Amino acid sequence: MHLVTRQCVRFFQFSALNGFPGLTHAVGCRLDGTSKPPYDSMNLSQGVGDNTDSLVANRNRWLQATGGGVHVYTRQNHGTTIRIIKRDSFDAFEKIQTGSESADALISDVPQVRLSILTADCQAVMLFDPEKRVVANVHCGWRGSVANILGRVVSRMTREFHCNPHRIIAAIAPSLGPCCAEFIDYKSEIPRYLWPFRVGSNHFDFWRISQHQLVEAGLLEGRVYNSGICTRCNPHLFFSYRAERETGRFVSFIALC
Repeated sequence: MHLVTRQCVRFFQFSALNGFPGLTHAVGCRLDGTSKPPYDSMNLSQGVGDNTDSLVANRNRWLQATGGGVHVYTRQNHGTTIRIIKRDSFDAFEKIQTGSESADALISDVPQVRLSILTADCQAVMLFDPEKRVVANVHCGWRGSVANILGRVVSRMTREFHCNPHRIIAAIAPSLGPCCAEFIDYKSEIPRYLWPFRVGSNHFDFWRISQHQLVEAGLLEGRVYNSGICTRCNPHLFFSYRAERETGRFVSFIALC
């Protein structure tokens, strides 16, 4: 990933995704917003207790810095519900929208719709099929990994948009790394089939889990990119629930132009 600054707002991009025409994406951080501690300063979540005026100002600032479009958020609940966004499923007059129903993954083939996932240790996994012109964004925490939400999303892309998994590119945004993903009670929380990804006595490498699940779903290993940045180790750049508990959320989005 490399750092980008636009209109005094800093965010990150994957070089691997920048090489495709007609595609845009951004991985935000916690900098350059208006929220006060403990949500300082670019909190973009309306569900953490932040001041409403600060949230609105942050979302507008983020929209302007990243080129407009329709920014679609979803009510994330660590489930496996997938929302398909079509031309008739959103209000084009509203630039910032949150779906009325809970979902942890968004898929669309509609240009200018920014599929937005909020995180503070969980993974935002962005997917793109350059031939079928389909994008997806997935909220993937440890519960999502246990339920293999990534495999489910690839299956929906294949079934509903005729995507070929071999063509799909995936990018894993900054999230909890194996250095900090400690599960003291992992035997009751993590199913045995994921134990091979255990690091040391009770840490897990969820980056490798996601890569494995994507490859199992048909992606080529060389087309899965990981930022390799741990949010808990970098609380100066990213919100981290494990590091701070009461904190904000940063956003990652992907969209067709």
